Amino acid sequence: QVQLVESGGGLVQPGGSLRLSCAASVSIFGLTRMGWYRQAPGKQRELVAAITSGGSTNYADSVKGRFTISRDTDKNTVYLRMNSLEAEDTADYYCNADQMLRRYWGQGTQVTVSS
Repeated sequence: QVQLVESGGGLVQPGGSLRLSCAASVSIFGLTRMGWYRQAPGKQRELVAAITSGGSTNYADSVKGRFTISRDTDKNTVYLRMNSLEAEDTADYYCNADQMLRRYWGQGTQVTVSS
């Protein structure tokens, strides 16, 4: 069983920045992939960014150049740095981890971009 705890969400003005954190209860070396998803009201959950155990990353086209996913293996934590935030980035953000054939989710953290 893998537990994921997100933090770092909040209210930010357009053009601002936030950093989300996702702390895992296990060594992230044992996880095939970790990612950040988001779900806006009335929309489906979508992948924002992901990082594999080997360090490869991928991003949704809508966030490329603005968001960066990274990890600290000593802290078993994955981060999502979000710059140049737009109103369209407003959503609940969820951390996800894949281990073998299982998928785990955090409880989510809310990000609101508004002036």
